[in-house]
Amino acid sequence: MELDTVIVGGGQAGLTLGRYLRRVCEPFAILDAHDRVGDAWRQRWDSLTLFTPRRFSALPGLPFPGDPDGYPGKDEVADYLATYAAHFHLPVRHGCRVTSVRPGTAGGFTVDTSTGTLHAQRVVVAAGAFHTPWMPPVAGRLAPGLAQLHSSAYRNPEQLPGPVVAVVGGGNTGVQIAAELADNGRRVVLAAPTLGPVLPQRWLGRDIFWWFSRLGTMGLSAESRLGRRIAAQNPIIGTDVAGLLRRVGRVVDAEGDTLLLADGERRRVDAVVWATGFRPRYPWLEVPVTDSAGAPVQRQGVTQWPGLYFLGLPWQRTRGSAVLGWVGRDAEVLAARLAEERRVAAPTRPARLATT
Repeated sequence: MELDTVIVGGGQAGLTLGRYLRRVCEPFAILDAHDRVGDAWRQRWDSLTLFTPRRFSALPGLPFPGDPDGYPGKDEVADYLATYAAHFHLPVRHGCRVTSVRPGTAGGFTVDTSTGTLHAQRVVVAAGAFHTPWMPPVAGRLAPGLAQLHSSAYRNPEQLPGPVVAVVGGGNTGVQIAAELADNGRRVVLAAPTLGPVLPQRWLGRDIFWWFSRLGTMGLSAESRLGRRIAAQNPIIGTDVAGLLRRVGRVVDAEGDTLLLADGERRRVDAVVWATGFRPRYPWLEVPVTDSAGAPVQRQGVTQWPGLYFLGLPWQRTRGSAVLGWVGRDAEVLAARLAEERRVAAPTRPARLATT
C-alpha cells in the first residue's frame, strides 16, 4: 500500500504529528504495536502521577479534562490520548508491529509490519527512546531467589517481599518509587551517588511548570549552554526523599543477598528495584542512522538519510521535546517540513485525505 508518510509509534509524539498532518491533508498512517491508544501509559506503575498539572499536560487542539491545576494519573493520560486520537480521527493501526523499515527499491521506504507491507515516501520514528530496560551485570550475581526487577516492571510495593528494599538509580523514576516504598513502611536504601537538584512542585503559590512556562525554560535549546547544563543535572521534581530513607553510593558488585558499594560498605537487602534506565533499540530500522550504541544520529529530529526523521526524543530540540505538554511544538515544525517536502516534490499532485 502506498502512503506519503508512515509514523512509527502511536504515543503522544505520533498522535500530535498526526493531528498536524491531518490539517494539511497529508496521506499518512500511524502504526502502533499496542491494542489500544495509551497502552504504554497503562502499563506503568499503579500510583504514577504526572508532575505536570493538567493545564500543561494537553496536546495541541484538545484541553486535558478535569481540574487544570490537578495532576493526572497514568490511566487518565492513557484515556486522554485515546480520546485525542478519536477526536481528530487519526488513522492509527492498532496491533501493527513494525518488523522492518528499509530503503525502497524505487525510492522512499518499504515498511514491513505484522499486518502487511506499506510503502512510504517518508518515515517518522516516534517510538520514543526508552525501549530496552537496562540492568547492570552485577544484577546477575544476586541470589536466584532474591526478588529483583527493573523499574519498568514495578507496579506496587506488594510485588516486593521483605522489609529492606534497595532502589538503584537516582532519576525521577527511582526517587518516586523509593518514596512510595518508604511510605509503605519499607526500609529503603537508595543507591544513587548523585541526585539532581530537588525542585518543589509548587513555589510562591504556583506550580513549578507555570514558572517554567513563564521563564521559557521548557523551550531551552538542547544546544544552548544553559540547556546542556540542565540536561546534565537531571532535576528531581517535587519528590524530596531527605529524611525518608538512607541514600548510599554506587553499587559495584553483588553476592547472594548483599550489595557491595563503591566505598566498601555491604548492604543486605530483601529485594532490589533497578531504576537504571533504558537503552535505545531499533532492530527493525534497516537504515544506517544509529550509532554503535543503537542511539539515533540526528539533529533536531532530522537524519542524514532523506525522508527519515525522529520525533519525541529527550532534548531533541528543546527541554520539552519528550514532555507531554510540549512535544506539540516539535511536531508542528516537523509537519510543516514534511508538507513543504511533499509540495516541492509533487507540486501538481492533488492532496488526498489520510488513509484509514
